[in-house]
Amino acid sequence: MAAHPRPFVCVLQTPKRSSFAVVEIGAGMAEKESTKRHADLIYDVGMHRGEDADFYLKKGFRVVGFEADPDLIEHCRNRFSREIEQGSLTVVEGAIVEHTEESTLRSVTFYQNKKTSVWGTIQSDWARRNDALGAPSKTIDVRTVDFAQCLRQYGVPYYLKIDIEGSDAICLRALVNFEQKPNYVSLESEKVTFAKLLQEFRLLRNLGYTAFKAVQQEGMSSRVEPTACREGCYTAHEFEEGASGLFGGDLAGKWKNYYEILAEYKMIFVLYALFGDHGKLNSYSFSKNLKEFLQKCLRRSIPGWYDTHARHSSHVPK
Repeated sequence: MAAHPRPFVCVLQTPKRSSFAVVEIGAGMAEKESTKRHADLIYDVGMHRGEDADFYLKKGFRVVGFEADPDLIEHCRNRFSREIEQGSLTVVEGAIVEHTEESTLRSVTFYQNKKTSVWGTIQSDWARRNDALGAPSKTIDVRTVDFAQCLRQYGVPYYLKIDIEGSDAICLRALVNFEQKPNYVSLESEKVTFAKLLQEFRLLRNLGYTAFKAVQQEGMSSRVEPTACREGCYTAHEFEEGASGLFGGDLAGKWKNYYEILAEYKMIFVLYALFGDHGKLNSYSFSKNLKEFLQKCLRRSIPGWYDTHARHSSHVPK
């Protein structure tokens, strides 16, 4: 058996607000960056028209919003001009991409969707899917964003909401090298390939997330904020359709462990296969009645789409 090479140690000065990082080159080991986590900070990654940022701001949190679509950026800057001026909202313009020492792209192709603006993406396969669903895109160049650098600059958030159409895992991978993790994370879950869903959950588990909820996103405008809320202050907020909704301790239902949530998603994927975009039963006349029956039994829309919410093992809820 070949002996492992003896590592040597170098000290790298990281950007402002971060500590020095000790890196053992050759052993593949590195101390985590000790960027501070802020209890009053939320990241809204995939800000769209500010549906979620509006809720978070009302609840008393500071917000860093990320958006790539220039039309949506202009909309949010106009909608939240007062909050931006006051410093409670920061808008980061551009598309989050993988950043490494070898990859220093300044711009990236963004597929801007005029028909369904929330479907804007940098993923070409997602753009082809949207085109097949009757929502074609046009290509534009947008600046790139290094998510790890944003964590260093603004701090690690209490809650990280991610919804950037096929690129959610980029943000999760950026957390690997940080000692502190958000107490709560949510992302739009994979709905086509179960193997990709498994990759999402393995990454979350490796980051230290041990409690999970699958939250149906269809029908969000009918959701109600609990009066005895645990996250921020009560706002009597009315959710817009397409919003991500409640988060953290205010989510309804039981938190599930890794194996329990995968079992739930197996059932969800069966419903995707039967009633999803290319569902096997969609063309049959009885499909509508069967769907309505299952919705009554399961007390949820079918098939809809789901966000996965995760709670970190280090966080003890109030």
